[in-house]
Amino acid sequence: MTVNPYPLGLRLAGRRVVVVGGGAVATRRVPALLDAGADVFLVAPELTPALHAHVDAGRVHWAPRRFVPDDLDGAWLVQVAVDDPLAAASVSAAAAERKIFCVRADDRAAATAWTPAVTRHGPVTVAVLGGGDPRRAMSVRDAVRDLLNVRTGLAAVAPQAPTGAAPGRVALVGAGPGDPELITVKGWRLLTEADVVVADRLVPGLLLDELRPDVELVDASKIPYGPSRAQEEINRILVERALAGRFVVRLKGGDPYVFGRGGEELLACAEAGVPVTVVPGVTSAIAVPAVAGVPVTHRAVAHEFTVVSGHVAPDSPASLVQWPALAGLRGTLVVLMGLKNLAAIADTLTGHGKDPATRVAVIQEGTTGAQRSLRSTLGTVAADVVAAGLRPPAIVVIGSVVGALDT
Repeated sequence: MTVNPYPLGLRLAGRRVVVVGGGAVATRRVPALLDAGADVFLVAPELTPALHAHVDAGRVHWAPRRFVPDDLDGAWLVQVAVDDPLAAASVSAAAAERKIFCVRADDRAAATAWTPAVTRHGPVTVAVLGGGDPRRAMSVRDAVRDLLNVRTGLAAVAPQAPTGAAPGRVALVGAGPGDPELITVKGWRLLTEADVVVADRLVPGLLLDELRPDVELVDASKIPYGPSRAQEEINRILVERALAGRFVVRLKGGDPYVFGRGGEELLACAEAGVPVTVVPGVTSAIAVPAVAGVPVTHRAVAHEFTVVSGHVAPDSPASLVQWPALAGLRGTLVVLMGLKNLAAIADTLTGHGKDPATRVAVIQEGTTGAQRSLRSTLGTVAADVVAAGLRPPAIVVIGSVVGALDT
């Protein structure tokens, strides 16, 4: 006799949830728990860079060791995200002893709770259980998502289950600035068709939570090389997986071509004869200021805006930015990846004639639930950022548009 699971929506805000494991499965599951407001306690000797980012931001508590039964004290739910059956079974036993529901990534039959296939549509969350068959659950979930999109005029070509009909290709997909709903419809559709997803650290975690369970997830920020070698390895992975007949989605924060090195990846694929589809993404350079109440242009205030990277200090020989010329512009200056060098950037601009009283906005983790904003002036912004404890990723907007919409 088949016993059906009892569907239930868990209200986890402020409640302790233990996640055992620090790899790809945990990377996919933690964002949904954080979105539910859970107090997440992560137990694992090592973490992916994406999970490290949550720890560094104070969103997740981490015990850098192996699981012990006392870790479940006070927990409401435990998710086991390890592939060692004996270790997973020990967590299950400790959970059963304490009457705590346990999700098992390695063995659904041994779990006391299942993670459904989920789609989110504004305030509506649809969770589908497929009788233990993840593919069936995701197929139904995707059909429901299509229906919701049709009802709001956002219908896309219906996602197709992977059939191998169009193997050996790569899609460079911009995931947007952080809010998972800001990925384009085409970008989401290709993501549902992917066999392999190569994801950056800044990709919205909830998008990874909706991947099919059989999708190979490659954390690009975990590749153990320096910056240039890491990019070579990413290129190799894209080409290798595509030539093996798989559909690879390179999922990048923001837009693939705005400081995303998408051009290098396209050239590597083209050289290997791998077809590439480019899906533009909503860039943080425009979207993040917008959600913080700062338009990059405004009538009678700014008729131009310039986007630059600040990851290289202005006085470095490696810098390609003409900072003295930027100091003379009247429009808006948007600086990405510039928090570390903000003091030097501000000093350089004021040293070449930019008014120290010029308004500045700094927005951390824009479009996400962790968004923080600071308003300042060019002369004091570096010290103000330190005092406020702002950290990357952050966007810096310099110009009179800051405050243009204030009432």
